[in-house]
Parts: sequence; C-alpha cells; structure tokens
Amino acid sequence: MKLRKATYGFSLLLFTALLLAGCTARYFQNAGQPPAPAERTLQNWPYKEYWTGIVFNGAKIGFTHLSLQPANNTSGQFDVRSEAYFRFRLLMYAKSIKLTASDRIAADLTLQNFEYETHLDGNRQQLVGKRHADRLEYILISRDSRQIKSLPVKGPLYPTGCILMVPVLHGLEVGRHYRYRVFDGETRTITTVEQEILSFEQSDLFDGRAFKIKTRMQGREVTTWLDPDGRPVLEMSMGGVIISALESKLTARRYLARAALNKDEMLIAFSLIRSDKMLPHPEKVEDLTVKITAGEIDIQLINDSRQQCSTSSRSITCRIRSKKNPPGSINMETSPGSYQKYLLPLNSIPTGHPRVQALGREITADKQNTEEQVQAIMQWIKENIRQQPVDGFTAIDVLEGKKAECQGHALLYAALARSVGIPSRVVNGIIYSADFKGFLYHSWAESRVNAQWMAVDPTFHQYPADATHIKLVEGENPSDLLPLINLIGKIDVQIISAD
Repeated sequence: MKLRKATYGFSLLLFTALLLAGCTARYFQNAGQPPAPAERTLQNWPYKEYWTGIVFNGAKIGFTHLSLQPANNTSGQFDVRSEAYFRFRLLMYAKSIKLTASDRIAADLTLQNFEYETHLDGNRQQLVGKRHADRLEYILISRDSRQIKSLPVKGPLYPTGCILMVPVLHGLEVGRHYRYRVFDGETRTITTVEQEILSFEQSDLFDGRAFKIKTRMQGREVTTWLDPDGRPVLEMSMGGVIISALESKLTARRYLARAALNKDEMLIAFSLIRSDKMLPHPEKVEDLTVKITAGEIDIQLINDSRQQCSTSSRSITCRIRSKKNPPGSINMETSPGSYQKYLLPLNSIPTGHPRVQALGREITADKQNTEEQVQAIMQWIKENIRQQPVDGFTAIDVLEGKKAECQGHALLYAALARSVGIPSRVVNGIIYSADFKGFLYHSWAESRVNAQWMAVDPTFHQYPADATHIKLVEGENPSDLLPLINLIGKIDVQIISAD
C-alpha cells in the first residue's frame, strides 16, 4: 500500500453520525387528510419491533433492528433494545461494526438506565449508566480501562433510541413541534433534540402514507417518514446519500454475505475532495495557500502559529506553513496553564497506563531533548505498528493489535508523548493525497516543542508535518469530531499556491 492511500481514517463516530445529518425532499406528494392523532401508551404500542436496511451512496452496507418489551420484574417500565450492523470494504479490507443498546425507560419514555456496546474491527467498548435525580452517572469500559463519569441533569431525559417514539407517544399531527433533552451515548453528552412534523405524504419509495418529520440534533438534520403506527418507512440524510427503509428480518440479514464481496471504495469516493491543481510530491510542500468553500455551510477554522485563516463571503483562505518558527507567525498558548491539560490521561489516551509509561520511558531513555524524543516515538511506531484501516477506541487497542489507521497512530503517539512529559493533542482535518489527486480526511498530532506547537504525523513519519495538513478541529473525543459531520461530501478546496 502506497503512502497517502492510508489517509482515510474511518471514524465510527463520523460514520454513525452521518445517519443523523441532512435531508432531501424529492419524489413525494401530498397524501391528503391524515388520520386523527391517536393517544398512545407503551402498553398499547402499535409495534413490538422493526428492521431497516441501510444504503450508503447506492450500496447496501448494513441493517438496524429495534424492539420494545415490558421490563422483567419492573412494573410500568419497558426495555428498548436496538442493534446495528455495518459491513463494507475499505482499501481492500473488510470492516465490521456492531452496535447494541439496551435502554430501560419509564412509561413516558424517559431514561432510567442503559447499557451500550460497540464492536469495531475486533475492539470493544461498553457504556453502562443510570439516571439519578440530579445527575446521570456512567462507566466507560474499554481495554484495560474503566472510567466513571457524572453529568448534571434536570428534568426529563430521553435516550436517543427513543427519538422517533416521542412524537408517536404524544400524537402524530402535522404542525406539531417537540423539543427535549437526550443522552447521546456516542458522544457521551446531553444535548437538545428538536422535531417538527412537516406534512403527510406518499411516495413511490415506500408503501402507504406517512408523516414527514425533521429532527435536529447537535447541528445535524435527518428527515424521516413515519407511518400512522410510528414505524420509520423511510429515512434520508446527506441529500439522499444515506437511506434507510423498512424491510424484513431475512432481507436485512442477507446483506452480510453480499457486503463481504463488495469491493467498492465507496467511503473514499464520497469523502474525496478533488483539487483543481495536482501536487505530485505533497510531502515536500512547506508553504500552502488554499481557498475553502462549503456551499451554504458556515465554517470556522483554527488560527495558530502554523495555520492562519481569514473568512470572506462564505469562503476561507488559509495559509499553512510547516517550517519551525515561520516568519510572521503568532506564538499562541504561551502560558503553561494553556497546555498542561495536554499531559492528562484520557480514556482514548491512557497516559498513566503502566504499559504506556514503561514503553515511553524505554523509547526515549537515551534522548537528550524533546525533538529527539518526538522522533524516537515516531520511529518506534513506524517499526512496530502496521498501517491498515483498522479502528480502535484507545491507544491500548493499537498496542495490542499492532495495526491501525491514522487515528490509531495519532492516539498512540499522543499517549507515548504525554507519558514522557511532552504536551500533545490529536487534531483532525484534511491532507493532500497524490494517489487520489485530492484531499482526504486524516488525523495527526501536535506536540509542544521548544515553546511552540508543532504538527507531527506519526502515520507518515513526518516531523514537522507537511503544509498540506489543514487542521479543521482539535480533540480526540467523539464530541470533538461533530463539526466535521456536515462538511463531509460538501467541502471544496482550491489550491492558490504551493511551495
């Protein structure tokens, strides 16, 4: 595999969050007078389960299943269980994702306790929690790690698995609006959901008639058509790029065998940002100026000592310089308090883990300064971690599997660097690929070296990283990646100059 063919670091968050973004309104007609809103309770709920198939960019990639049943030994409460399976190919590797969720809810759909589990390329993560009167407590469990967290909360709180059930419980009627708070297990945040029932429609894309509902959450939108019984007959996002629709259990599961044979690089094709100019040797670019546009989407990019951006009329012009201490640069975050947090351990960057601590000391034992330590860590990763499109949740997953895509390389690098006292953080953005003749999404790191932040790319062993690394967001937590969601498939980059 050539360098820069591995730049597409597939993120579980980005993929699953895409299912909650965008909408389209084609091929639909008014269906006449809708039925009167029906009073619903969980005891007389019109369905016990349903299955949907998921299509991404024209290819079947997975299915979901949701079931509702009374909770055992708990009067008046119910269990909502959901699962999602995705299987596809990326860079000729088969990728497999399994998500399961079990939410214990009260009769009004409010969250009581939950257990979520994600399997990703052989790695596993669990989230187990409970609602208390004034807080939500949960335990995040991954390889060799258990972290207890608490979030303050007041008033009703719902699980994301019940988002489509809320308007059904309170009545499907055109013109109604709903606003409420949910716990999002993927980003581990409490956020607001807004829903509006827009119309009552029919279409060749589904049988019968259905209510069209727009849901907004975390800056994303999804449009769903619910039949009068509340089942999602169709869901669209990203302008129709992602579609889910009701289907039978047998049909939903059939895709597994077909997906194993699917050799389309659909995710790369969709996310690739083609460039008007070719850069045959992007790794040599030290000074890059680009113009970035994203249609009607307002975007803001980070200004720092390496990357200076200015906004004008829905476009952003950025100059990125890779050399140390570029002329006219701004030395930002100079106070120790501004970067000490980048030494702290996180679930994904377990700096204090004994294995990380011992390895960090071993790698840098004979190094005289921070630059030598950074280069030694990158060299160890180059020699010991294979480049493959394999996702993990933590740096320990990468150490255990000895293979990772760009995010895994960045997490492991940051963990090792922090363990020896080098403030480091994971950043995400785009990078030019000569093989694909455009920009692809990528993750790398930044380290505090000689009183300034330096871009470090452990995937491609670059210190400093070349100037085609355009930073869009900082952070390694799932919630940090949310600003990227609406950009994928919608951003354009024009190269103004490259030296």
